[in-house]
Amino acid sequence: MTPPARRDGTPEKKQRDSEMLVSNAKPARHQHVDKRERANRKKKATADSVARELGADWLTEGKSNNSKGERLQKVLAKAGVASRRHAEIMIDAGRVEVNGKIIMQQGVRVDPNVDIIRVDGVRINVNEETQYFILNKPRGLQSTMSDELGRPCIGDLIGERVAAGQRLFHVGRLDADTEGLILITNDGELANRLMHPKYEVRKTYLATVLGEAGNGLVRTLKEGVELEDGLAKADYVQVVDKNQGYSLVRVELHEGRKHIVRRMLKEAGFPVQRLVRTKLHTLQLGEMKPGILRALNSSELTSLYKAVGM
Repeated sequence: MTPPARRDGTPEKKQRDSEMLVSNAKPARHQHVDKRERANRKKKATADSVARELGADWLTEGKSNNSKGERLQKVLAKAGVASRRHAEIMIDAGRVEVNGKIIMQQGVRVDPNVDIIRVDGVRINVNEETQYFILNKPRGLQSTMSDELGRPCIGDLIGERVAAGQRLFHVGRLDADTEGLILITNDGELANRLMHPKYEVRKTYLATVLGEAGNGLVRTLKEGVELEDGLAKADYVQVVDKNQGYSLVRVELHEGRKHIVRRMLKEAGFPVQRLVRTKLHTLQLGEMKPGILRALNSSELTSLYKAVGM
């Protein structure tokens, strides 16, 4: 067969195999990647892109720059909220918020010592620097970290922790003759809110009083007794037991005035012989012996956060 002629009229020569053109194009990198791996790579690229775009600007109220922080799912796992994999599922479902903004992308970094993290609207403690303890204060101890007169005080019980560099303080006070639950922490914001009358955080006391009490005492304390600094009312009163001229009375109130329970019962005609605070909001002494200190668990701390709107 005659080769086709070129434009100048000369026949086209047949290209030999040695003269075949070689393509310099690079093969596609992912032409053999399965669909699942391709989706995972795309998801990671999207997360990294979002994290770079958000940077520090996604934080509110002047929070820290998190470009060097920890990944959110890792922080949640360390806080005991869930495993890292389940934390990722929670983030994908829009259940996690940081500083008031819902996070639905993986790879966002946070500063656990600064940022406020919530799961399902409930604040989670991820700050490793904050400490929360319940102390069963024994009778005879002053509610101070140190005493100028050298009297026994709370600081004597937790001296080792203070010496280790933990700046701890007590929330509220119990007089020296009153025993029971007192919160020890270094979280100033939580402490201030717990003591603020706005939040009406309830405290429960068991009082051993002189005299056999009945419904009359319950009614009197709930209606209120007039003290030198104003009317004082109990939120809840129960006569637990009475025997041989003494009564055991449970009193629950959100008042924070000095010696309020002792003064109320004395005014009602039942002087206090022994007083123990057994409960602060949902925190309870349980089987704790006097002088024992224990850390709050996550549910107890979450309950306190919720009570004061943190």
